[in-house]
Amino acid sequence: MRILVAIASYGHANDLYLDRVINEYRSMQFDVDVVVLSNIEKAVPPAVECLVGLPTKDPWSLPFLHKKLFLDRLNLYDLFIYSEDDILITEENISAFLDVGSALKEDEIVGFLRVEYGPDGERNFPEVHGHFRWDCESVRVRGGYTLAHFTNEHSACNLLTRQQLTKAIASGGFLVAPHEGEYDLLCSAATDPYTQCGFRKLIPISHIEQFWVHHLPNKYIGHFGVDQRELGSQISALLLIASQEKRRRPLLNTETSLWHKMYSKDCYEPIRSEVLSLIPKSAERILSIGSASGANELWLLETGKQVVAVPLDDVISSKSAARGLQVVSGDLDTARAKISSMRFDCILFLNVLQFVDRPEHLLRLFVDALLPGGVVLITAPNRPYVRYRWQRKGGSGPRHSRLSFETTRIHNTSSSVIRRWCVESGLSMERTSKVDSPRTNGSKQNRLSALFASEVVALAKRVPDPNERRGSKRGVGNASGPL
Repeated sequence: MRILVAIASYGHANDLYLDRVINEYRSMQFDVDVVVLSNIEKAVPPAVECLVGLPTKDPWSLPFLHKKLFLDRLNLYDLFIYSEDDILITEENISAFLDVGSALKEDEIVGFLRVEYGPDGERNFPEVHGHFRWDCESVRVRGGYTLAHFTNEHSACNLLTRQQLTKAIASGGFLVAPHEGEYDLLCSAATDPYTQCGFRKLIPISHIEQFWVHHLPNKYIGHFGVDQRELGSQISALLLIASQEKRRRPLLNTETSLWHKMYSKDCYEPIRSEVLSLIPKSAERILSIGSASGANELWLLETGKQVVAVPLDDVISSKSAARGLQVVSGDLDTARAKISSMRFDCILFLNVLQFVDRPEHLLRLFVDALLPGGVVLITAPNRPYVRYRWQRKGGSGPRHSRLSFETTRIHNTSSSVIRRWCVESGLSMERTSKVDSPRTNGSKQNRLSALFASEVVALAKRVPDPNERRGSKRGVGNASGPL
């Protein structure tokens, strides 16, 4: 087994990590050759090469150098590894990759997750943030492994056998100029085999510890990512899906097709107490449509409300369900049928409606679950098309020639648009406001001006039916967990 390793290392900031990574490869039983790709000359150990240069003037284009290197040495090695200079790949990682890879289909490829370690030994998984989540439809068994696809395909590294590299090159999507789109330049260099070459990246969740690689700086702890407890909860839900051999579909597609997936739903959104405070104090029974990790729903539960959630899928909601949140599984029609006997004082659509082709239909589907006088609380981006054009101004990469729901997978929401949806579904608008959301896709968004906040918040009330009497309230039931 001959292995070629290409390590991208810009400047001197990560030299300490680079030394540790090189020493790890040199300690392996495999026959490993290491090539450092840099913009400057570096002092490297004997038998380690250093190739100096940049594909373009942009420093972030450096990682793309590894592609020509791999092409030139295609017939000399059995395995090709690309990584950034702070990713510690171990001999165990490589052996596990080779073992499970022999059981995969031609278009499937093994991937990894980055892990970070805190001062007390706590683990953080930075790839699990923003709109990224497990694809509950992707779970499959290969040999003795259960695998699934995680929508964040970046892990700052990739491993390709010679056969896989040959297939990637032949696809036309590997030997390409530095580019960005779904990911930035740095990430695109590492993810092209999965996004452009016809491979499906799968992570062996049944043996997850063999498929995480240490991000040596540990710098994202406390900023973004999830801990091992939450990751373990999600993996347990995936393994349950695999054991049941029952196909599960997500409730909605909440990813846009905009550059860098801008304005996709944040699945790990923090508690929005300033938004939830708009719920009338008299509202006791709350229904949340399209919930994700459930921070807001659990906060309401802890304040004494009775809460039912229709989540994006059973995986992303697994931790909140374990903490007592009542979860209704299934697609929209199935979920509506399951709660047909329930009535609510408030329904939440937190960053959901903009991803549905006909939002007024979704509102109408659930509006009759409201008690007379009940309210609907809606949040959505404030004019995302305008803000998208502004943020892309002067930037590189492809642009949408025409912004529409069909091309972007998101509506250009505003106060007036949301008002129209409400009116068409039998609701009257009580109030709207504009606020700055704490984050979108895990990062702060630039404001267009003081006049344009990033998010619209709307509160609407069910239009009273003169033939309907309030009568007694129907509760949400006492059962917890999935329905």
